[in-house]
Amino acid sequence: MAKTEGGKRQGAGIQSLDVALSVLNTLVTFPGPVTLSELARTCRMQPSKVHRYLSSFTKAGLVAQTGRSGKYLLGPGALQLGLAAIGRHDFVNFAADGMSELCADTGMTALLSVWGNGGATVVRWERAVSPTVTSMGLGTTLPLLNSATGRAFLAWAPPEAIKAARDAELRRIKKNPSIAPDLEPTAAGVKNMINLTRERGYASVEGKFIPGLVAIAGPVLDWQLEAQAVVTLIGTDSQAIKPGSSQVKTLMEFCSEKSVTPPRK
Repeated sequence: MAKTEGGKRQGAGIQSLDVALSVLNTLVTFPGPVTLSELARTCRMQPSKVHRYLSSFTKAGLVAQTGRSGKYLLGPGALQLGLAAIGRHDFVNFAADGMSELCADTGMTALLSVWGNGGATVVRWERAVSPTVTSMGLGTTLPLLNSATGRAFLAWAPPEAIKAARDAELRRIKKNPSIAPDLEPTAAGVKNMINLTRERGYASVEGKFIPGLVAIAGPVLDWQLEAQAVVTLIGTDSQAIKPGSSQVKTLMEFCSEKSVTPPRK
C-alpha cells in the first residue's frame, strides 16, 4: 500500500486526512461550542489526537476557540466555505440528476417543480415506461392547496413566499369546496394539512386534481429546511401513495439525498 506524508493512502483517500475531516464533521453536529473532551468522546478518539487536528484547523481558520472556556466551534474559514457552497449549489440540476432512475424504480412519472412568480411550476419532466396520460408538461403551474406538488410547497416553502397564493386559493375553495374535498377551507384546516404533511414527510392527492391519477410529492430542502424544489411522482395505482409503500419510501430517500440540510447530532 502506497504511503504519503502524514498518513497512508487508501484507495482515493488519505487516511490521516479522512480522520481529520471526521473530527471537523463531528464538530459541525454540535449546536454550539464544545469542549475538547466532549468532542473526543463523540469521535471516540484520544483527546491529545483530537487536539492536534483542532490545532491545524485553527491555524487554517476553520475552527476557533471561545474566550475563557476554550471551547471549540467553527471558525470564519468554515463560514466562508459554507457561504461559497450555498452560492454555488444548483438545487434544480442536482435534483434533476437521477430522475430517470427514480421513474424506473417506482414505475411512476416524475416531475420537478420550483416556486415561480405564478406558483409551483414544472421545470423537469421524466415519463415512466408506461406514460401517464395527462395534459401537464413543462411550464405547467400547479395549484397550492389541491395538488401534491402544491401541498409540499405549502408545508415546506417560506410562508411569506406562498402567502398570496394560499389566501387566493383558500377564498376560491370556500366558494367551491368540491375542488378540495379533503381540505377544510379555513386557516385551521390549512394548518392541519401542513402539520399532517410534515409529519408524514410527503404530500399526496388521490385523483382530486386530475381524475384517475394519484400523486405523491416530497421537498428538496436547503440549509434552512425550506423547499427549494419539489419532486412529484404521478401514477394510477392508489396503493402507491399509501404511507409505507415502496414508491413513498423511494421518493423520500431520493428527496433526502438531494436535500442539503444541517447535520443532526
